[in-house]
Amino acid sequence: MWYRLRDLICASMGLLLLSPLLLLIMLALWVSQGQVFFTQWRTGREEKSFLLIKFSTLRPLGPGEKVGEDEHLRLTSVGKYVRRFSLDELPQLWNVIRGDMTLVGPRPLLPEYLPLYQPEDRIRHQVKPGITGWAQIHGRNLLSFRERFVLDRWYVENRNFWLDLRIIWKTFFRLAPSQEAELEQQLFSPKFNGKN
Repeated sequence: MWYRLRDLICASMGLLLLSPLLLLIMLALWVSQGQVFFTQWRTGREEKSFLLIKFSTLRPLGPGEKVGEDEHLRLTSVGKYVRRFSLDELPQLWNVIRGDMTLVGPRPLLPEYLPLYQPEDRIRHQVKPGITGWAQIHGRNLLSFRERFVLDRWYVENRNFWLDLRIIWKTFFRLAPSQEAELEQQLFSPKFNGKN
């Protein structure tokens, strides 16, 4: 119960305090690429799907471009910085308020990945997915999916109040300017094929 209370208080305060920044990002995205939000179905607790919301960082598809294959060509100048510092994740505070997500937990993946999981991987769906998590502070997209799943399993098995605080604290340091080169490599997440 305390997790839910924490989420409601922190997410509500976050949206309120960050509202000037959110409005600025929305305006910049609208001017630079014509669209502000991106929504996608993801897998949540108990393997139930929910609609995740993020800031859009890509321009609309051009002639001959395909979804998921030409993202590096479609990334706008504004979108690059929004994604580099994970500002595109901020609208997920609304997912937290709705109860689809929590502040800390395994990152939600696409429903199409479910048939590719190993049996032990499904433990990640015993808790709500999070905006940040144990795997995110240990490498994020630089990790293979297998490495992320191991870290996610460890988190679920060891989840507690102090661990969550530690993850939230370290998340801010992962976004520091000194991490810019590493973050550049994390802009695009690889696709999961069941082996990687």
